[in-house]
Amino acid sequence: MRKASATFRMLAPLIAVGVLLVGCGSTTSAPTSTATRSVAPAPAETAAAQKPETVATASPAPDLPVGSLYKNPANNRNEVILADVRHTAVLIGDSQSQPKDSWPQRGIAALGYKLHVAGMGGTGFVASTTKTGNYIDALQRGDWVLPYGDPPLIVIQGGGNDASQKASDTQIATNAERLLSVLKKRYPGARIAMIGTLAKGADNGGGRRTEVDALLGRVAAKNSIPFISAGDWLTRYDAVGDLQDGVHMKPSGHAKLGSVLAKKLTELGLAPRPDTASVPAQ
Repeated sequence: MRKASATFRMLAPLIAVGVLLVGCGSTTSAPTSTATRSVAPAPAETAAAQKPETVATASPAPDLPVGSLYKNPANNRNEVILADVRHTAVLIGDSQSQPKDSWPQRGIAALGYKLHVAGMGGTGFVASTTKTGNYIDALQRGDWVLPYGDPPLIVIQGGGNDASQKASDTQIATNAERLLSVLKKRYPGARIAMIGTLAKGADNGGGRRTEVDALLGRVAAKNSIPFISAGDWLTRYDAVGDLQDGVHMKPSGHAKLGSVLAKKLTELGLAPRPDTASVPAQ
């Protein structure tokens, strides 16, 4: 037994070195970088924003395929690679904005922009669902992603779900300020505009929806950004009959209000500037 113990003491250092070498060998054989599929829900699909396919944190963004997620080192947040971000407007909204031919999408596209749509139905500045958070919280946790690069225009639409979920003025204003702060910091060169809450108007039963519309107007004014009130559009533009369920529009309503929005955006000077004018698709 003593002889065996002495032998073990002599061999122990050699065994330790062997284990160390094996461990080092397995480390150096591993890949230096990988691309994996994102598990976060993608933004609504449009011609310019399709479901992200890969996540890459080591490759330069310009070398990634369209639809990939790039972890921007400036903010440590995944951002989607678009085909032509310089001519793409970002639309953040709820179910009013989600149909591809929705009135917010129609209005913005009519000016010549391509579109990247973020946000989801059932959400708002405060409102959330079992699947996703409100606008700012969903962004922070990656439920939807912003584009990499410098889009020329960002439009935020919402308020209806905040009204129906009885969010307070303070909650709505606070979260709207949070979202605007993030967007201004991330895209200092972009023009940002807000669209209010689609409703019938104070004198026609608009109720809380019209109140939230007015509140968002005050938030926009405080932040010196253009605001388009929609708090009486259903009656002003004779669109009550174009509702399909009391809240959402039929195709006829989307077409009608899309034209109104395009006119309002143009009047506010939000049409593409010469250096961001839309280019024909290749």
